[in-house]
Amino acid sequence: MANRLAQSQSPYLRQHAENPVDWWEWGAGALAEAERRDLPILLSVGYAACHWCHVMAHESFEDPATAAYMNEHFVNVKVDREERPDIDAVYMRATQAMTGQGGWPMTCVLTPSGEPFFAGTYFPPEPTAGHPAFSQVLQALADAWQNRRDEVLDSASQVRSFLGETDDFGGDPLTAEDLDAAAAALLGQADDEAGGFGAAPKFPPSMVLEFLLRQHARTGDEKVWTTASRTFEAMARGGMYDQLAGGFARYSVDRFWRVPHFEKMLYDNAQLLRAYLHWLRALKARGEQDPSLALAERVCHETADFMLRELLTDEGGLASALDADSDGHEGTYYVWNPHQLMKALGTADAAWAVQLLGVTGGGTFERGLSTLQLQQDPDEPERWERVKQRLLEVRAERTRPARDDKVVSAWNAYAITALAETGIALERPELVDAATQAATLLWDLHVEPGFVRTSLGGVRSEHAAVLEDHGATIEAFVAVLGATGDDRWLDRARHVADRAITHFRADDGGWFDTADDTEALLVRPRDAADNAHPSGASALAHGLLALAAVTGDHDVRAAAVACVESAAALATGAPRFAGWTLAAAEALLDGPAEIAVVGEVGGPMHRAALALLSPGAVVAATEAGSSVPLFEGREAIDGRPTAYVCRDFVCALPVTDPEALVRR
Repeated sequence: MANRLAQSQSPYLRQHAENPVDWWEWGAGALAEAERRDLPILLSVGYAACHWCHVMAHESFEDPATAAYMNEHFVNVKVDREERPDIDAVYMRATQAMTGQGGWPMTCVLTPSGEPFFAGTYFPPEPTAGHPAFSQVLQALADAWQNRRDEVLDSASQVRSFLGETDDFGGDPLTAEDLDAAAAALLGQADDEAGGFGAAPKFPPSMVLEFLLRQHARTGDEKVWTTASRTFEAMARGGMYDQLAGGFARYSVDRFWRVPHFEKMLYDNAQLLRAYLHWLRALKARGEQDPSLALAERVCHETADFMLRELLTDEGGLASALDADSDGHEGTYYVWNPHQLMKALGTADAAWAVQLLGVTGGGTFERGLSTLQLQQDPDEPERWERVKQRLLEVRAERTRPARDDKVVSAWNAYAITALAETGIALERPELVDAATQAATLLWDLHVEPGFVRTSLGGVRSEHAAVLEDHGATIEAFVAVLGATGDDRWLDRARHVADRAITHFRADDGGWFDTADDTEALLVRPRDAADNAHPSGASALAHGLLALAAVTGDHDVRAAAVACVESAAALATGAPRFAGWTLAAAEALLDGPAEIAVVGEVGGPMHRAALALLSPGAVVAATEAGSSVPLFEGREAIDGRPTAYVCRDFVCALPVTDPEALVRR
């Protein structure tokens, strides 16, 4: 049996290289093999940090009897959803249509031409309440393929027809009234006790929070502020946040953010770093000695530190994720019981830590273990630092969760934007350096020659970048331009924008998620909804708005407007799934502001510009002599660092006093 996954670019696929299942990677070869053997394709989609993917692999794909049956009756294909979001999008839509839900691992069964006729997610090895055993599913599908082929093909044809249907991607501009109504709808879905929106499970609503912060900056609505702040506070104090070393887990399984699924994703932490930085900015602007100030600032520093400490690769990019599991259990690296605390800290400090961190005898997680929460600031800060350092020393002796070293273009781009902005705002130049290094890797390895989605160990994959990669990378390159004053990043951002506008635009005003010159799938995916990370269209909206702000290019701005309008129906009808589109719409409503800082990079005036609450403002700084259009005709006044606040390149009077800029 060929071991086709051993040399894969995907760490997830490599995890399955030694399975007795005869896995193929997605491609023409797998489809041709299914046609040759007249067998259906069993498509299994997951990702390296996925807990339930590991469970199903151990229970079923490592089982010789199950594998033998799969090999005899199916052509088996493994896909890393992070590497191939296009494949995942097509078959996840089919899964949701056929079952009413989705998730990973995703299990689809296809005709040799790729048409799905069965779909599901995790299947157990033995029957459970409401769930057949995986072996039973396989047997029923093999029997249907052999003995009821006409029914199978008819079902597949119906699913394909459904997948070919498209939503209405046209729309009108989002007005102030539309944005206010979207905010009101979100407040109606807010959990006023626990923070967040809706019931469990709860995912960090980074994009919605950014919209609410921008909405509050425009309207001053205190209910909006309270809802956003409650959520920021709850996430940072709960078990979803690593109270010892920083960094957020993927989501909480309960309402109160106590117990997470423990995988840590780059895209979550990058988006949350930027959102918490903007919350911190808003807290400072309120001029109050709010106790949340210290929390917000701590989370920003710790999350940035986590990203560089745990996810930075040798090549200068950022790895995609940390696993949820170690030593055969989820969360083992992070959870504690009172006995473990006693052994680590001694009687007095352990008793204090048990109360402070919400560790109970019965456990808040499982197996008598508890996540660590910090529902109030320690009354003895020095003692807390000593206790924290000791717990980190003990934790370092545990088995660390595995890391998926794959570098994903869009997720690195989100990190670059967040690190560049945080580095200037919090006076941490090493963060700007890390952002610049990661951006250089994206340009040198991913974008040229031919934009690809991923790389591993400094080797680029063959998988084409999708729309989200383009949009996020444009914004990241403009962020590095703004943070460093290096003009090269403008040409690089323009290059990516030109490709996005040329190859992804649809005739009906919407945007496809795949380019017109890349591999054709069963259907060409397009989805305006923001989920765990932005949709392609909303990511592109932000990238193009940032580029238009520093170039004054009206065609680029018009394309950004088209991105927002393509998701207008979703934004007004289901705002929880359009947070990034709504945030872009707030920026459009305000201009956005274009702020040119001349005479310094990283100094007080640059920081003051980043402290302004103008929704979606784009800040760029230069020492002197920039070729960036925003700086044309802008000079330092009397040799002093000078800020110009402009909209559509029409500027107010220049300001040479950072405090005066903030007051304005």
